[in-house]
Amino acid sequence: MSQFIVSARKYRPLRFADVVGQEHVSHTLKNAIKQNTLAHAFLFCGPRGVGKTTCARILAKVLNCKNVTEDTEPCNTCESCLSFDKNASLNIIELDAASNNSVEHIRSLNEQVRFQPQEGAYKVFIIDEVHMLSSSAFNAFLKTLEEPPSYAIFILATTEKHKIIPTILSRCQIFDFRRIKVEGIIGQLQTICENQGISADEDALHLIATKADGALRDALSIFDKLASFGGKNISYQDVISNLNILDHDYFFKVVDALLMGNISEVLRIFDEIQQKGFEGDAFLNGLAEHLRNLLVCHHQSIHYLLELTEQIKSLYTEQAALAPADFILSALDIANEYDVNYRMAKNKRLHIEMALIKMSYLNRRTEEVNVLSNTEKKNENRTPVTGGRKQELKASRPPGGEKIKATSDPSIEPTNFSIKNEVNNEAYPLADARSDQEDQTLSTIGEGLPFDLKKKGEPRGPGLNTLNHFVREVEKQFEENKELESLVISLDQVQSIWDEYGEGQSSQTVKAVLQKTKLDVINNAIVAKVGSMISKSVILQEVNLIEDLRAKLGLPRLTIKIDIDEDSVDVIDRPKILTTKEKFEFMCTQNPQLSSFMDKFGLKPDSDI
Repeated sequence: MSQFIVSARKYRPLRFADVVGQEHVSHTLKNAIKQNTLAHAFLFCGPRGVGKTTCARILAKVLNCKNVTEDTEPCNTCESCLSFDKNASLNIIELDAASNNSVEHIRSLNEQVRFQPQEGAYKVFIIDEVHMLSSSAFNAFLKTLEEPPSYAIFILATTEKHKIIPTILSRCQIFDFRRIKVEGIIGQLQTICENQGISADEDALHLIATKADGALRDALSIFDKLASFGGKNISYQDVISNLNILDHDYFFKVVDALLMGNISEVLRIFDEIQQKGFEGDAFLNGLAEHLRNLLVCHHQSIHYLLELTEQIKSLYTEQAALAPADFILSALDIANEYDVNYRMAKNKRLHIEMALIKMSYLNRRTEEVNVLSNTEKKNENRTPVTGGRKQELKASRPPGGEKIKATSDPSIEPTNFSIKNEVNNEAYPLADARSDQEDQTLSTIGEGLPFDLKKKGEPRGPGLNTLNHFVREVEKQFEENKELESLVISLDQVQSIWDEYGEGQSSQTVKAVLQKTKLDVINNAIVAKVGSMISKSVILQEVNLIEDLRAKLGLPRLTIKIDIDEDSVDVIDRPKILTTKEKFEFMCTQNPQLSSFMDKFGLKPDSDI
């Protein structure tokens, strides 16, 4: 049995032209070699599996190749190129910074830099995962990196550029590698399939490329796994079952059910997905991606954002034509909200089901809004009937209470009108009439709504009798307000009620505040002037006082304004602190014998201690 070599190593590019998706790097390096303007230190940074180390090896091979081609590629036939392919070159040294990250390893590297190459023009040092070096190792490497010998070239590679200290970054020529596009990965996989005689579905290769997330090495590893599973044939179903990917057909079915408002079908599909072992967050993320693709399909100018096969693109285009943009945006908002809160949910299945139920009502709610808006527009276009026109319509009304169809007569001019005392039922004979076209529209839109728009004779809004009653109540309230406003209150009445309320209070504080308050009546409003904010808060807390004033004065909307009067500041009577002499004199007035007692014994009470 021959030794197996994985595709990532077997098909590793040997020339710049074979590197997929990094043309900007290859072109720059080629020009630098042609113009003899090559820097002494390079930093290749970017995501995993995009060709950083591969480009570093190709550059090292070109620099020491004896027969460089016209397009600045290595010949791969000379002694230097062959020795490098066999890992036997002494001029190209690779160092893994993840396992050689100490100061001692960098010092050993500095010692190797001192020796000139045995053959060839350059001695190339490739340091992979350079961000793993310690701070001390970086500092030990600074001087050598800044002023290396003329024959030394350093190529650093990393996936985390932000972890490299600025002093290293400033000494290197930085190249940013991009994620490889799906089309580029598919093209490379097709080439490998042709070389190995493997037949693969286009959808299967597209799914592999999508799963790789821009990393060609990951795509080749997945390809090897599927080739081992399916032998000489890789199908779409094999990719789904092996990679545990949710089929896009489920998302098409879910969105179809959501558009129809079929909650039972949506929950049934989600249960089937759960039975296959998929987590709720994976389903929710996939549904959000599906809705995003539908939204992109609504705009012809950005169809290039869909990294899909033509067959799947056509499916998205068909479904996007049925899904309104507002429905998609609202569903995306719900999906994002529930995805953020998914980790905190205790019942995760119910969490996802609630999101799906909300989405299923979105299209139904949109239709209700459209029906209501159309009805409002039609009501606005109706012509009010007044005067002689009323009598004509009375005469033309069919017997037996049958309804007539609304007609549009251009000779009828709209007339301004206003509601007086009550709404006359005969003034709107067309209110209940509905045209055939209107019936057809409502019967079509009404399918799927929670109420039946096709039933006649069952109005859902308020009837004319209700409107009459409402108008009468409004007019009655208006007349009562006018009568109340005509009442005039006197200051004596207010002061009497105010004092009566204060006398009935048990709190001495409330009594004192009410007694010191100055009252006034301005425009049927009571103005109370107090001496401090404390007094104002005390009055505001007495809700019963305000209600008592409104009830006894007969003004339910009476207002009380409380102002702080600086001239009437509350004066607090504090007890005077007496001295010892004053205390003695007071005691003597109460007991005259105390003075003779003090004289007899020669006591002096006026000395304060």
